[in-house]
Amino acid sequence: MKLTVQVKLLPTPVQAAALEATLHACNEAATWASGVAFARDVKRNFALREHAYGEIRARWGLGAQAAQHVIKKTCDAYAALKANLKAGNLGKPWSKRYRRATEKPVAFRPEGAQPYDDRMLSWQVGERRASIWTVAGRVKDMAFTAAPEQLATLALYRRGESDLLMRDGMWFLLATCEVPEAPPNTDPDGFLGIDLGIVNIATTSDGEIMGGRELNRTRLRERTLRTKLQRKNTPSAKRRLKKRRRKEARRAKDINHKIAKHVVAEAERTSRGIALEDLTGIRERVRLRKPQRATHSSWSFAQLGQFIAYKARKAGVPVVHVDPAYTSRTCAECGHIDRANRVSQAWFACRSCGFVDHADRNGSRNIRARAEELWRRGAQSTAPDPLPEPGRGTGRKRSTTASGARCASPPL
Repeated sequence: MKLTVQVKLLPTPVQAAALEATLHACNEAATWASGVAFARDVKRNFALREHAYGEIRARWGLGAQAAQHVIKKTCDAYAALKANLKAGNLGKPWSKRYRRATEKPVAFRPEGAQPYDDRMLSWQVGERRASIWTVAGRVKDMAFTAAPEQLATLALYRRGESDLLMRDGMWFLLATCEVPEAPPNTDPDGFLGIDLGIVNIATTSDGEIMGGRELNRTRLRERTLRTKLQRKNTPSAKRRLKKRRRKEARRAKDINHKIAKHVVAEAERTSRGIALEDLTGIRERVRLRKPQRATHSSWSFAQLGQFIAYKARKAGVPVVHVDPAYTSRTCAECGHIDRANRVSQAWFACRSCGFVDHADRNGSRNIRARAEELWRRGAQSTAPDPLPEPGRGTGRKRSTTASGARCASPPL
């Protein structure tokens, strides 16, 4: 299974200047190569090399490996654009967004990520040092740091390319690691149902509620502050906005990681599988009042689902995605479906049998029951790969079983 380990570089001012010059040169060359590919309609790697390789090396002074990675990055960008167009992610062919994406070449930001292979980058994990190629020559003995778990993963399982990127004035390397998977549990002892929500981020069928009230209060506070700073529109307000722009996302990501780790550990401990809702397209299906739109749009349910999925795959825990329709209105005891069963956001009271329970726990029990039914019908599922980092792919595709459960393709 492919995972990405992020390490933070600690360059000296001279080393940081060399890294910045390297990113600027590589991305400027990629933008030029993109123009050549667009003008000549040559968007395949080896074909584009014939038109761009020599000019890139001569004009920007890039090494052979760097020039090839620049061309490959350009071709990958056009492949991603083609996939987005085909999937309809950029609107209809007559829309303004679609035309804006197709009527001019792809451009690269000056500080966009640049891939490195083992000829351009070497690691000394034990000493926490790296040697990296730059346009100013090879920079040796560059310090880096990471969490102990990440360093162990890096030392044992690093394979393939790494990406150099700068974010908010800090330098990072994203290293690809091939982490072995645990043997999948093909005979789980039931399922642990997970109901995902906004007020309560995740509720298990065991009755455990992982609330999101603190996160939602923080988001509201950040959103209010953002509105005030945007209205001021002064240089200092813009600097503060830029400094805080990723803070909320980092906090939500940290909470999602902790919840996913806890859920997978509990399922592994009890030899159960995990049942999740298939919430694909929920943002398009649900219509909300204006005050609720920002809260709903900041709901990171997809990220939490991805974290649970890849941690489950690593642990060998099966995951089944079920249809979420009417799980919040169905009684987990008698199966009666009624909109009036949902008394409030927090409580469920069945109009048929009188069963009363926490609404999210009732929903998670319904999700568990649907997963067990799908499993009995042969809709076995393993957790899919994690989403790749920007500019990086995993090569796995999802399939759908006859019974409707989404599954990942088996390892090659």
